[in-house]
Amino acid sequence: MDQQERSSAEAEGAKERGLVHIWQAGSCSLTPERLPGWTGKTVLQAALGINHGLLLTEGGEVYSFGKLPWRVGLEETCTKSPILENALVGQHVTTVAAGSYHNGAVTESGVVYMWGNNSAGQCAVANQPYLREPNPISISDSETSPLLSVRILQLACGEEHTLALSLSREIWAWGSGCQLGLITTTFPVTKPQKVEHLAGRVVLQVACGAYHSLALVQCLPAQDMKPIPERCNHCSQLLITMTDKEDHVIISDSHCCPLGVALADSQSANHVSCSSLETLEGKSATGSQSEDCQKTFVEDEPAASEPEVTSVLSNNDGQEDSGISSPGNALFPDKKAVKEYLENLSDHPLNDSQEKSISTELEQPFQEEELTACLPGPPGVSTSALNSLVVSCASAVGVRVAATYEAGALSLKKVMNFYGTTPGELGSQSGSPSPGPEGLKDTREEQVKLESMQGKKSSSLVDIREEESEGVSRRLSLPGLLSQVSPRLLRKVGRAKMRTVALTPTYSGEADALLPSLRTEVWSWGKGKEGQLGHGDVLPRLQPLCVKSLDSKEVIQLSAGGHHSLALTAKSQVYSWGSNTFGQLGHLNSPTTVPRLAKVCDDSGVWSTAAGPDYSLFLVDGEDFQPGLYYSGREETRENNSPGNNCTKSPTLLLACSKLGYISSVTAGGDDCLALVDRNIMGYIASLHELATTERRFYCKLSEIKSQVLRPLLGLDNLGTATTVQQLQDMASRFSKLCYLIGQHGASLNSFLHGIKEAKSLAILKHSSLFLDSYTEYCISVTNFLVMGGFMLLAKPAMRTLSLISDFLGKNQELLQDLAEMQEENIQLVEVLNTLFFLPVRRLHNYARVLLKLATCFEVTSPEYQKLQDSSSCYETLAVHLNRKRKEAEYTLSFWKTFPGKMTDSLRRPERRLICESSNRGLSLQHAGRFSVNWFILFNDALVHAQFSTHHIFPLSTLWVEALSEEAGNVNGLKVTTPEEHFILLSSTPQEKTKWLRSISQAVDQALRGTSDLPPYGSGGNIQRQEPPISRSAKYTFYKDPRLKDATYDGRWLSGKPHGRGILRWADGRMYSGMFRNGLEDGYGEYKIPNKALTKDDHYVGYWKEGKMCGQGVYSYATGEVYEGCFQDNVRHGHGLLRSGKLTSSSPSMFIGQWVMDKKTGYGVFDDITRGEKYMGTWQEDLCQGNGVVVTQFGLYYEGAFSNNKMMGTGILLSEDDTVYEGEFSDNWTLSGKGTLTLPNGDYIEGLFTGEWGSGIKITGTYFKPSLFDNEKDRPKALRKLGNLAVPADEKWKAVFEECWHQLGCENPGQGDRWKAWDSIAVALTTNRRQHKDSPELLSRSHTQTLESLEFIPQHVGAFTLEKYENIKKYLIKACDTPLHPLGRLVETLVAVYRMTYVGVGANRRLLQEAVREIKSYLKRIFQLIRFLFPDLPEEGSTIPLLVTETKRRKSFCSGKMDSRSESPEPGYVVTSSELLLPVLLPRLYPPLFMLYALDNEREEDIYWECVLRLNKQSDTALLSFLGVQIKFWPVTVSILGESKKVIPNTKDVCFASAVECLQQISTTFTPSDKLKVIQQTFEEISQRVLDTLQEDFLWSMDDLFPVFLYVVLRARIRNLGSEVHLIEDLMDPYLQHGEQGIMFTTLKFGVCFVKHCCCE
Repeated sequence: MDQQERSSAEAEGAKERGLVHIWQAGSCSLTPERLPGWTGKTVLQAALGINHGLLLTEGGEVYSFGKLPWRVGLEETCTKSPILENALVGQHVTTVAAGSYHNGAVTESGVVYMWGNNSAGQCAVANQPYLREPNPISISDSETSPLLSVRILQLACGEEHTLALSLSREIWAWGSGCQLGLITTTFPVTKPQKVEHLAGRVVLQVACGAYHSLALVQCLPAQDMKPIPERCNHCSQLLITMTDKEDHVIISDSHCCPLGVALADSQSANHVSCSSLETLEGKSATGSQSEDCQKTFVEDEPAASEPEVTSVLSNNDGQEDSGISSPGNALFPDKKAVKEYLENLSDHPLNDSQEKSISTELEQPFQEEELTACLPGPPGVSTSALNSLVVSCASAVGVRVAATYEAGALSLKKVMNFYGTTPGELGSQSGSPSPGPEGLKDTREEQVKLESMQGKKSSSLVDIREEESEGVSRRLSLPGLLSQVSPRLLRKVGRAKMRTVALTPTYSGEADALLPSLRTEVWSWGKGKEGQLGHGDVLPRLQPLCVKSLDSKEVIQLSAGGHHSLALTAKSQVYSWGSNTFGQLGHLNSPTTVPRLAKVCDDSGVWSTAAGPDYSLFLVDGEDFQPGLYYSGREETRENNSPGNNCTKSPTLLLACSKLGYISSVTAGGDDCLALVDRNIMGYIASLHELATTERRFYCKLSEIKSQVLRPLLGLDNLGTATTVQQLQDMASRFSKLCYLIGQHGASLNSFLHGIKEAKSLAILKHSSLFLDSYTEYCISVTNFLVMGGFMLLAKPAMRTLSLISDFLGKNQELLQDLAEMQEENIQLVEVLNTLFFLPVRRLHNYARVLLKLATCFEVTSPEYQKLQDSSSCYETLAVHLNRKRKEAEYTLSFWKTFPGKMTDSLRRPERRLICESSNRGLSLQHAGRFSVNWFILFNDALVHAQFSTHHIFPLSTLWVEALSEEAGNVNGLKVTTPEEHFILLSSTPQEKTKWLRSISQAVDQALRGTSDLPPYGSGGNIQRQEPPISRSAKYTFYKDPRLKDATYDGRWLSGKPHGRGILRWADGRMYSGMFRNGLEDGYGEYKIPNKALTKDDHYVGYWKEGKMCGQGVYSYATGEVYEGCFQDNVRHGHGLLRSGKLTSSSPSMFIGQWVMDKKTGYGVFDDITRGEKYMGTWQEDLCQGNGVVVTQFGLYYEGAFSNNKMMGTGILLSEDDTVYEGEFSDNWTLSGKGTLTLPNGDYIEGLFTGEWGSGIKITGTYFKPSLFDNEKDRPKALRKLGNLAVPADEKWKAVFEECWHQLGCENPGQGDRWKAWDSIAVALTTNRRQHKDSPELLSRSHTQTLESLEFIPQHVGAFTLEKYENIKKYLIKACDTPLHPLGRLVETLVAVYRMTYVGVGANRRLLQEAVREIKSYLKRIFQLIRFLFPDLPEEGSTIPLLVTETKRRKSFCSGKMDSRSESPEPGYVVTSSELLLPVLLPRLYPPLFMLYALDNEREEDIYWECVLRLNKQSDTALLSFLGVQIKFWPVTVSILGESKKVIPNTKDVCFASAVECLQQISTTFTPSDKLKVIQQTFEEISQRVLDTLQEDFLWSMDDLFPVFLYVVLRARIRNLGSEVHLIEDLMDPYLQHGEQGIMFTTLKFGVCFVKHCCCE
């Protein structure tokens, strides 16, 4: 067919879908006719009322036909031609519903439209008998604030009520009657209300009968199940009772609460109202309903004519039971019919006494009485251990455990057979004697009582489940006895079962979210006088109750007729209950009050149902996949030319409907039936029905296997080893999951056939991965079970001696063959089991075939064709792959049969598959002994080397193989490398060598990719790599290497050695996580060592080299000590910080300094927090040795020599009050020898001193008074300057700078290759970036950009200019901002040691000069590093020539005007280390440094600040006058907030305000150069303000300038201005002292002194 023909055929096919055929109900011989006047639009859904119908087209339009009395002009006529509902045009309706005389529609946006008869409020409008046009109704949730509109998914309409299912899966109701399920006493309900009883549950579907309602609800997950009460909440009686008799025990759950209520008979003429309730005392009650007690009523009805029709409610006193039945024509009108029916039921003729009994019952007059019933909620199976015992005993011993009733002799076996067989088979047990009259009567009464008791087992929101077994293991839900239970059987029952796998449908996560759930419950409420609620009685229900007998039946669709109900299950079975007056239930039983299985068709399953007022329609699967339609119910007959009604004895096939085409859905109404039919164009529709039919049949097949094979197997004991049992359980679990998925898919296909039927919406296309994964998982579990010899074990004769295995495997081999679809004879049982459990794999071929057939219905270029073609290829590829896996498993199993038994136990694994082995001598070991036996076996996960009775396993993930070259002399050799072994394998031939090389390579590659060696979805096959990668990730446990014995490594490998990132764990608890190189720890890593004595771990994080700690790292000891610094050869070596203890411990301390071979050696700072002392000096072998300084928290300062941790030798000791001792020491703070003691007033003593400072000193010497000496030559020598006995600044922290030089590749400072240094910087940056790649939070975006810019090496060509100098400064700023750069690391370390030295106890004013000298030393040594990296940088103090363009214009200090003349003939820009490095270094060191300045100048600062505060109390004019400022410089007007205001005598803090603000910025800057610029800007601001006042040029003189500047200094109120001045003076560049900034600084310095000394006098 060419493209044009195909396109026309598809267009024609679209018109041949959704064809409407209608016929009269009850006329099985009539041929359905096309709906008259229909235009041919595709109909998606139809709905029928009593005399009218609705059609929903593909375009979302709604048409009405039939009797439409609510429409204007059509009140008395019948419209056969459909009429468009204009009010719904443009709304795009998605679903419609029709009640008896009203209609509903739901739009795409979830809005509900109602119209038609509204006499009972069923259209949600008040006080209007009819709604003539579709009217939107408002549904809003009052529980939300603000009110939110509720979107609706589905509607269902009854006689006088309407139900709506919302998008949130809640039910909303309106109308009249108890069928609403609302807690109300007022009808009609015209405002939609939520059915609160099902709130919180997931409702899947709602259905409405005439006066009852049904809901399909998803079961609650196991964790959401609510506990079931053991006692009635009303009367507090036990719901389950046990009574001991002489030889038996009575267990009863027939509790009937005495506190029931009756509903008064207050019915209207048209309908029954369920709102009026009266208690037994006649008092009014509310419409609420208890969870344990249902307040219901029963209408007065005559008793039934025969026992089966009767539903008996018996009291506990044994009084005569009262029967309740439904009205209508009797199924058995006379005694003869009853007799024939009972004879057929029992297969035995009735004797005279029995006939007499029946006759007596039939002749009894009808009695009317009011019944009151209280129905308790059911106790679950898990709530009663005794009840579980009954069930277990019944399951275990069957007929040997008998239960009898007090009134009769019904055995437990008969009771269970009653549940396990169909109703028509009751009484037909072979070998059973004919029951006597009394026995027959009791039996029938008990059967009726069983139906009644079913209603008492309904629940509210409790998830009800039955036992998994059908029949024998069902919970005993009736009063019964246990007799003659032997202790042995009780012990057997009490023993824990091996089966731990639930074969019932369970929540499967993704599948339940994407496909219809099979874990459903049926809930019903409303009127139940015909038994249509299914609770076992004829009582009405005001609120929803669960129909317990349908639990675990996997109901997927509900249909509600006039007075009967239908439930369709996933197994294509139909359960029916309610009125059976015309045989509408599909079985021969009388009106039943509990669901029973309908007998529709013997060999075909039902996949859709429809229920009318008194008939039912069933769509069944035909032999050629074309649906067949069965009818059951009222039949119209004509006898003597007069019409009449009759009932169908069994569902009848409507042959005329089979000729219409492929029926997609059927609808039942009043007197009409309607079917939507599709024509099979190009085989598309036929292929869809084939897929759906075969899927449903496949699910039934799997369910049969599960119930008849798997369940008995899981109940067996002694199935073999634990591994075999585990594999069987795993296979059963996977089988159950797959079976559940197939059932869900079958249910989704049912819904699919009712809809538009677009191929792209097929579940096996949309969710193909779900199906492919489920089939794959199941196949893996089956092959694993096969490899472990599971099927052989089950087929052993010894196993078949057990009773259950004999029943299901031995005697029923024909059944197994039938299930496995095997027709051959004399087949071994193991082959049957093998084929049976691999049966699901065949289904994949069917998927592929059907999808391919569907693809041929589309154009080749269409996306549908491509999607179907690809999916078909996926399923076919997977089927081929799984078949190959099966063959691999069978090949492996045959190998294990021949393998030595001792090795089998240790090598056999469920997932292990054999690839090849060398039993044919095709492979041998090089240099093997003459008599040695070497057997190599290649599995999918390991290479095994077997020798005699020993073997060794080489995991494939850590195995490397390569072919040896012929030049080496090994023509057919293969080199195998493992982490601890290296050997050469010699093959017999080149072909054998190629075979083994390819097999090992492919096996290694597959092992590296994991167990998922499946073909990628959408590809044609599994693409193998030619060679496995040399570098890979794998896990390995060492067994030979002494250092790594029993250690497990998980990480990257390279040619047999750990290489890259990985984790190494030792058996003793040690663990290393980090980088490896050539099998050793190398790079950044983390190491933990357990300390068993302290039950803590030693923890190291840092760098390694060749298996040892080397480089920067942090070692946290189990004792609490923490070391941060350098390591070498696993010991502390280099600069480091050691924290010992905590502040709360007994001896907390900190040391930072140099280490040599794990000992303190060199310069370091030790802070003894306990003693409050800090030592700053040299160390030797962990001892203080050499010069050093000690300061204490009490202000003592010692500077001098140390020996063996003691002050020994010459030293200087200063106290807080400035008392100074200079002399000899012999121990800590112990004076011994010559010395000089100088007192704070200047007096001093020279002589010999002995004693400890602060404890009394013995002095032998001379006391001097300095004022007594007239001649200067007689004065003693002054105190030497502090710092002479301390460690020189250049000798401090040498290890820190040496480490930086080493990072640059230099052995000694300044000696090395500059380009090598730059390469080292680039490597360090790249390595650190990779290290922090896994922790992006450590590197911000700006930080990352900084690192990227630092990787580029600055290039300088030509003469060195100021621009190049500025580029170097920018580079240094970036480099010092990140610790990942060597320079940044250096600066960070220097800042740490500086703060460690001068913070805390180290904040001593005596250390100020040491701190300043240390900073200057930093600058000098860092500048040496910079000049090494940038050799073009001039030396310290050199100048950079300034170009003409670089001359800056600035304001003249004297006149305030721009002046291009230079202040002096400067040769150029001066290069200094402070100018280059202080902007980087000083901001980090400023806090501790300025603190020392503040402490050193504390007294002077207090005097200065007192003067500033006193002088600032004056007004501006007063202060200017006091300071001697000339009046011409006084500002006359000032600008305040943009307004010019005149300066008056009391004005304060407004004169020279800009200059004051400028000078205040000196406290916000760090470097001396920045502070000098602030001072310079202050002078310029002063000049500008004076210039604005004078309005003429002028020249400053110091006499005029100083008073004005002094005013600005006072008004600035800078607290520590003296300290700022001293800092500038100590750190400013010398060349600035004689320039303009130097003069300004001198002015500021003099101004501070003037304030302290002159202004305060």
